[in-house]
Amino acid sequence: MQERALAERLITYETSTHEGIQSAAGFVKGWLEARDVEVGGGIHNGRPFLTADVGARSGPTVVFHGHLDVVPAPPEQFSPRYEDDRLYGRGAYDMKGGLAGMMCAVRDLAAQSAVRVRFLCVADEELETDDTRASDRLIEEGLTADFAITGEPTDLRIGVQAKGVLAMRIEVHGRAAHGSTPWLGDNAVLKALDVFRRIESLPFARESSDLFDRPSINLGRIWGGDALNKVPDCCVIDVDVRYLPGQEPDGILAEVRELTDTSVSVIFHRVPAVVEHPNPYVTCLAEVVAGDAPAERISVGRHGASDVVSFLEAGIPAVEFGPAGGGHHGPEEWVSVASLERYKGALVDFVHRLPTRLGTAADLRVA
Repeated sequence: MQERALAERLITYETSTHEGIQSAAGFVKGWLEARDVEVGGGIHNGRPFLTADVGARSGPTVVFHGHLDVVPAPPEQFSPRYEDDRLYGRGAYDMKGGLAGMMCAVRDLAAQSAVRVRFLCVADEELETDDTRASDRLIEEGLTADFAITGEPTDLRIGVQAKGVLAMRIEVHGRAAHGSTPWLGDNAVLKALDVFRRIESLPFARESSDLFDRPSINLGRIWGGDALNKVPDCCVIDVDVRYLPGQEPDGILAEVRELTDTSVSVIFHRVPAVVEHPNPYVTCLAEVVAGDAPAERISVGRHGASDVVSFLEAGIPAVEFGPAGGGHHGPEEWVSVASLERYKGALVDFVHRLPTRLGTAADLRVA
């Protein structure tokens, strides 16, 4: 199966590194061009991005959006292995499996002439800085569409909401003392752990919404102490808060900043993703994926953030939709190989169904 072979090849590139990203982008470009798909692209903040248009020259336009970059992993995770329908490896689920399915769909849709399909492959989705992303740049420079699908992992469901990201760096202050007399100091490392537990119990952390039972709060990094025989007087923690649609990041910051002996700064912020429904593109995709149960397939929320926000903020309706799997960012990340073929087929069927399902090109355009 072509989708499996592509996913396996993509996993072998260590795309948490610049060299791996460059090599993987070259492979994607070469694979598409070998199938008569013209590929463009460029460099943004030192990382490559790829673009390609197939199908109609005008009319309804759909973006297939994916990313090559992954979070770091041990070398063995870049050697894919296959067991009982599961393809294991870093990025298998997030989102090289989805990217492989999109590449195959672009190939299969090149000959149709009713819908313009735009393929966009970036390499900066996993970055944790507030720098402008390649997706943002392309939209700012004029990339347009009526609908976008980003291939983030959703288990063949349709993500119409995603949590926002509020990543904070918190400096916790203590008092130094000799390591032999810790009672004379105020240990900033221990205080930092207490600060994190207090954040978990703040009012915002107990709120819920229709699709989420609570925000996600993770202690991602910690630095403290500069000598073994000294009570540390400063500790820095990075806290990753994934907040709910409807919550206000300024309000969350205000609650955290009320904690004593702390200084708080924002590392990274992304707003929650919300696509309004009923939306004709979402409805059509749901019918393809879910058959007789489209409503159930529509109402899915994702805990993670993605570049889908880039499209939504530009007024382009967009969803997250990817293959089945599990363990993303973990030691046993995997994607279901059977779901890769279903995923590619769903993308192809969605594009073929749009003209007849929704009528004229004017009907397809969403205000």
